[in-house]
Amino acid sequence: MQINIKATNLELAPKMKEYIHLKLDMLEKYLGSIRILNCDVEVGMTVGKQRSGKIYRAEVNLELPGELLRVEKTEKDLFKAIDKVKDHLARAIKRYKERIFNRKRQAREF
Repeated sequence: MQINIKATNLELAPKMKEYIHLKLDMLEKYLGSIRILNCDVEVGMTVGKQRSGKIYRAEVNLELPGELLRVEKTEKDLFKAIDKVKDHLARAIKRYKERIFNRKRQAREF
């Protein structure tokens, strides 16, 4: 899977790139034969007037045929934010596959 990674307001270390690739490659088992058109990942640190310390944000835009799946999560730890994005994206992929399967089933019934 070709992954485009962008870092905002933080330095992207090679360890972080490896972690992102590792987590998003796990999603391929959910995709099966579905072709990915584009995968954009943005990680960053939010800049604002929060008093609770540093808050990190991870966002993934996964472009599939006929749909764009977008998941964004914020956490105090960047690794946790990436894990949550992966988990929610897995759920979104499962829902996408169910919709595709149901459309095909309904088309066969008529």
